[in-house]
Amino acid sequence: MKTKNLIGFFFFFLLAGTTIQAFGQEVEEKGEGKEKFKASTYILEHIADSHEWHILTKKNGESVAIYLPVIVFSKETGLNIFSSKRLAHGHEYKGFRLEEEGDLKGKIVLVNEEGHVDEENLPLDLSMTKTVVGMLSAAIIGLLLFLSLARSYKKTGISHPKGIQSFLEPIILFVRDDIAIPNIGKDKYEKFMPYLLTAFFFILINNIMGIVPFPPPFGANVTGNIAVTLVLALFTFFITQFNGNKAYWRHILATPGVPFWLLPIIIPVEIMGMFAKPFALMVRLFANITAGHIIVLSLVCIIFIFKSLAVAPVLVIFVIFMDCLELLVAFLQAYVFTLLSALFVSLAVKEHH
Repeated sequence: MKTKNLIGFFFFFLLAGTTIQAFGQEVEEKGEGKEKFKASTYILEHIADSHEWHILTKKNGESVAIYLPVIVFSKETGLNIFSSKRLAHGHEYKGFRLEEEGDLKGKIVLVNEEGHVDEENLPLDLSMTKTVVGMLSAAIIGLLLFLSLARSYKKTGISHPKGIQSFLEPIILFVRDDIAIPNIGKDKYEKFMPYLLTAFFFILINNIMGIVPFPPPFGANVTGNIAVTLVLALFTFFITQFNGNKAYWRHILATPGVPFWLLPIIIPVEIMGMFAKPFALMVRLFANITAGHIIVLSLVCIIFIFKSLAVAPVLVIFVIFMDCLELLVAFLQAYVFTLLSALFVSLAVKEHH
């Protein structure tokens, strides 16, 4: 046990050290008399989506990054595919530019001959950003895990789990026995198990990948992107509505036991409740994951705000603690999202007596 504890402590210490080093190298270069260090700016830049995977900044100011492919479509030039390196540091390429300030910050825009942004003809951006690469990587990892699990079942059967099967099987049984069956019921849970398992592992894998700062595709703030959590919440919303039975819709459109004259007030409230549930799912996952990343980066920023390594040892301990807490939150948020999704589905499919 002592050896395992030491290995675990070393892992989190390395994780915290990598975070501080990767973040500090860029901050140090930016702050050497060139401009005042602004913690909020750097924190938001590191948790935001990007067209490149920044690794470090050299002492000469040159950035070392993995540049992702840009895929944009405009009415004038059609489909364009090129490396985001061509747009780095405010450069223009084929009339495109990556905005670095203003309302369109972080978006690829078209620039006219006068150098002004053509806001009426914004291109359709289908680029491979950090979030997109992170999602695809999580999907591939999940696919490999479950294909390996399927092969393991074919070889060993269901009575003697081994290898990856022994790791994944308890989690799958937990989702089935403690989330799906208690909420949806034994007679209807199987229909929704594929979605519940997919949502649980997709969120869990992305949460864990977001904690590890390096190497790519780790470090992408996928579940801290509100667009991603919105889509996940919409999946739960549409699955719930499309599977709603007569009792579910009767409760919304003609609530039993309510006086007729009160229905014009109750029906809008029930309809608002339909949309409030996925909104809560979206915000809860987004806010919890983003808050964890912001706290870790804020602790790192304290070193550069005070411009002293004397506070580093204490802050490293706090960062390690926050990494451990984020690991717990990674599992907890996957569980909460799946649990609430199962609960919302159960309200739509269970027969009301």
